[in-house]
Amino acid sequence: MGRDRAELGAFLRSRRDRLTPAQAGMDPFPGPRRVPGLRKEELAVLAGVSPDYYSRLEQGRQANFSREVLDALARALRLDETEQAHLADLAGPPARTARSTTASQRPDPGLLRLMTALDHLPVVLLGQRTEVLAANALLAAVLRPLAPGTSFVRFLFLDPLARERIVNWEHFAATAVAALRRDLGRHPHDARLRDLVAELRRDADVERWWVDHAVRDYASVAKQIAHPVAGDLAFDIEIVSPPHDQDQRLVVYTAQPDSRTARVLPMLASWQGTSAPA
Repeated sequence: MGRDRAELGAFLRSRRDRLTPAQAGMDPFPGPRRVPGLRKEELAVLAGVSPDYYSRLEQGRQANFSREVLDALARALRLDETEQAHLADLAGPPARTARSTTASQRPDPGLLRLMTALDHLPVVLLGQRTEVLAANALLAAVLRPLAPGTSFVRFLFLDPLARERIVNWEHFAATAVAALRRDLGRHPHDARLRDLVAELRRDADVERWWVDHAVRDYASVAKQIAHPVAGDLAFDIEIVSPPHDQDQRLVVYTAQPDSRTARVLPMLASWQGTSAPA
């Protein structure tokens, strides 16, 4: 199975639409404009390719392209590092084999040890397709119990508790969708990942963010929790991945020293040790 060149074309078109001639540092071509950003011809000039060649790229009719062309397009479109990597993934050669989608995932032992050492903070270990591989008791107290094998993004979009508990849910969820698109660019033949995306896109918010074609890697982000017992909690989410398996991510909810959240966490841990907060 080859790469879906339509995805490459759609990504290029979305980045072209968001960039005006002024932002690209060029004078607009004369004549009426029917697009919000650059015309195909304008981008072709910026990237140093023919308009016909670039049109074939966007239409998914260009099977092969050089690294030099991709770099020129990335520069012309002002892509950031994550977007450049995503473009390279979409333009990559066909995978030799489809990715296994049935094998069970095993938590990285080193990340599990690190989770144990961080039992004073909420921590969850996520694998492929944001599958929960492990979570500690404090994560259950702060957010909710997440059993191994469940999907964190399913919880995020399909469980009403997520929208109630996460104050900045919209920003956090939009970031998750952009990271999910990045995953699909890296693993285009993962059938279970494609099924997950199709399921989530039934949600209007997911669909709106998905068609925007934003991409980002899983990275640090702020998260605000409205806890029914402890009140407002503020966390900075940090991500740890082993160098040999970028599909496993230890997600650590850190709190600023001496903050109200840092002072409340031991109390939540104590409550979790007896019974879950109401």
